[in-house]
Amino acid sequence: MPRIRSLFPKDATVADVLKQLGDIPPQRVRAHPAPGTATERDVLHILDHENRLCELVDGTLVEKPMGVLESCLAGDIICLLGSFVREQDLGIVTAPDGTLRLMPGLVRMPDVAFISWNQLPKRKYPNEPIASLFPDLAVEVLSESNTRGEMKRKLKEYFLSGTQLVWIVDPIQRTVDVYTAPDRFTRLEEGEVLDGGGVLPGFELPLKQLFARVEKPRRRRPRRRDQ
Repeated sequence: MPRIRSLFPKDATVADVLKQLGDIPPQRVRAHPAPGTATERDVLHILDHENRLCELVDGTLVEKPMGVLESCLAGDIICLLGSFVREQDLGIVTAPDGTLRLMPGLVRMPDVAFISWNQLPKRKYPNEPIASLFPDLAVEVLSESNTRGEMKRKLKEYFLSGTQLVWIVDPIQRTVDVYTAPDRFTRLEEGEVLDGGGVLPGFELPLKQLFARVEKPRRRRPRRRDQ
């Protein structure tokens, strides 16, 4: 079987790979297949055989970090957003294991994604293991291992693929950054109300409600996304 050519140059170091991926911790990068040679088939193989979530970025399998807290918040948003979308018959809402091909060779798994019927004219769920769809609205719930560089790259990729709105939820700071472009956002504090903007007119979520069951830390901890 022919060896797949790596997307990284021959003289690339591990540091170069991590930097290109957004300075993420090395423990989130799968060593096999070798960085730069992974394919969509590898994403599905690991999901099926190891039940682990990996995104495909630059031919590299990057494990998606998600603890119980992040999962609970994503689940709450899915329930609230899903009910609104279903009642209005606007499209579908996917969970953290929803694999989306944003571009050839780029597979992302937003923690929550709203995809409008405009992308699914038959108004049916996609049946491909990895769907060539983009989130009209993407939601990312920050984990400790998410870095600033990683999120900056994700924002660019989302908006390049067609996304109109991104919510980045920070459970430690109890804030939500609402992005309408990769470099344009508004930060909402716990006492404010998150809305769907032009993507989901009429949807509202008080952040006090979203963070009601999130225990406040005794001491503020700096986030690794500043690395």
